Amino acid sequence: MPKDEKKIQLFESTPIPNAILTLAVPTVLSSLVMVIYNLADTYFVSILGDPLQSAAVTLAAPVLLAFNAINNLFGVGGSSMMSRAMGRGDYDTVSRSSAFSFYASVFSGLLFSLLCTVFAAPLLTLLGADASTAAATEAYMYWTVTWGAAPAILNVVMAQLVRAEGSSLHASIGTMSGCFLNIILDPIFILPWGLNMGAAGAGLATFLSNCVACIYFFILLFVRRGKTFVCINPRLFSFKRSVVLGVLGVGLPASIQNLLNVTGMTILNNFTASFGADAVAAMGITKKVDMVPMNVAMGLSQGIMPLVSYNYSSGNIKRCRDTITMAAKGTLIFLSAIALGYYFGAAGVVGLFMENESIVAYGTKFLRAMCIGLPFLSMDFMAVGVFQAVGMGKEALFFAITRKLLLEIPLLYLLNWLMPLYGLPLAQTISEVVMATMAVIFLVRLFKRLERDFTHPKYQTESPTE
Repeated sequence: MPKDEKKIQLFESTPIPNAILTLAVPTVLSSLVMVIYNLADTYFVSILGDPLQSAAVTLAAPVLLAFNAINNLFGVGGSSMMSRAMGRGDYDTVSRSSAFSFYASVFSGLLFSLLCTVFAAPLLTLLGADASTAAATEAYMYWTVTWGAAPAILNVVMAQLVRAEGSSLHASIGTMSGCFLNIILDPIFILPWGLNMGAAGAGLATFLSNCVACIYFFILLFVRRGKTFVCINPRLFSFKRSVVLGVLGVGLPASIQNLLNVTGMTILNNFTASFGADAVAAMGITKKVDMVPMNVAMGLSQGIMPLVSYNYSSGNIKRCRDTITMAAKGTLIFLSAIALGYYFGAAGVVGLFMENESIVAYGTKFLRAMCIGLPFLSMDFMAVGVFQAVGMGKEALFFAITRKLLLEIPLLYLLNWLMPLYGLPLAQTISEVVMATMAVIFLVRLFKRLERDFTHPKYQTESPTE
C-alpha cells in the first residue's frame, strides 16, 4: 500500500484553517454544483409550464434520495473505515475496506434497479402518484432508476472513497464533471426546441451524467495506481469480519438515517399531493431551493470528516475538537445569511422556477417556514458527521431516529391537522431547533470524555479501538 507523505502531513500537521480549506472547499463546491444540477432538472422542467411534469420530478425524489441509503452504507461506512485505518497505519485494512465498499455498492445498485423496475406499479402508488402524474413520473424514473441507479450510486461511493484519502479535489472534479454535463444536456433533452422529452429528458440527462462521472473515477484510479490508497482490485474483495463490521458499523446507521429521510419525504409528498399538482410542484421547488444551503453545510461537514477520523485514531483529540469548532462557526454564519436572504426574497426565488401565481404563492409560504431552521443545521450536521467519523454509528442512528421518528414525522401529522398544508414545512424547522440543541450538548460531553480518556496511560502505547 502506498504511503503518500503529503496526505499524511495534511492530516497531522497542516494548520487547521488550511487543512479545512484544502479538504472542505472542493467538497462544498461539488455539493453546491450537485444541488445546482438537481435544480436544473426542476428549472428546465418547470419552463414547460406543465405542473404534471414538475410534479413527476418531485414525486420521484424519495426514490432518488433512497440511493443515499446505499451511498451511506458503503460510502460513509467505507470512507470512515479507510480514514481510521490510515490513522493507525493499517494500510491492508484501507485496501480491503475500499475494495469491499466498491463491489458491494455495484451489486446493491443493480439489485435496487431490478426491484424498483419489477415493483414499479405499487411503488408509484406509494410515492403519491395518481392517474394524472403516474405516466410522467414513471418516464422520469425509467432513466434515473431502472438504468441510472447503479451509476448514480457508484459515482457517490467512489467520490467518498477518494475523499477519504485526502484527495478532495479529485473527488470534487469527478462529481462536478457529471453535474456540469447534466446542466448542459437538460435543456437539449427537456425543452421543445430540443428532444422535447419533458421529465423523461431530465432523467436521461441525469443517467448520462452519472456515467461520465464514473468514467472519470475509473480513469483517475488507473492513472494514479500505485499512489492512491483506494483499491478496487477484486482479489482484495472479501467478507473479512473486521472489515465488514467496520464498514457496516458506521454505514448501516447512516443508511437507516437516510431511509428515515425517505420515509419523511414520502409522507410529506403524500400530504402535499392531497392539495393538488400546484401544491406538489411548489413543495418540490421549495425543497430543491432549501437544499442549496443544506448541501453546502453537509459538504463542509463531509469534507472535514477524514481529518477528524484520522486524528481521532491517532489520538490527537485537540485537533479534532478545534476542527469541528472552526467548521461549525463558519457554517453557522453562512446559513444565517442565506436564511435572511430566503425569508425576505422568497417570492422572487420561487418565481425563478415558475411564473404560475398559485405555485409562487404556495412556494413563498413554504420557503419562509423552512428557511428559519437553516442556521440550526450547522450543529446537527457536525454532530452526526463526528459520530460517523469516529465510528460511533449507534449515536448517529440515535440522532436520526430522534429527528425523524420522534420529531419530524409526528409533527407532519400534527401540524398538517392544525394548519392544513402550511404546517408541513414547519415540521422540519422545529426539528432542526431541537436537534441543534441536542448536538451541542452531545459534542461538548463527547470531547470532554475523549480528552479524559486519551490522557489515560494506556493510550500512550495503544491506538484507539474501533
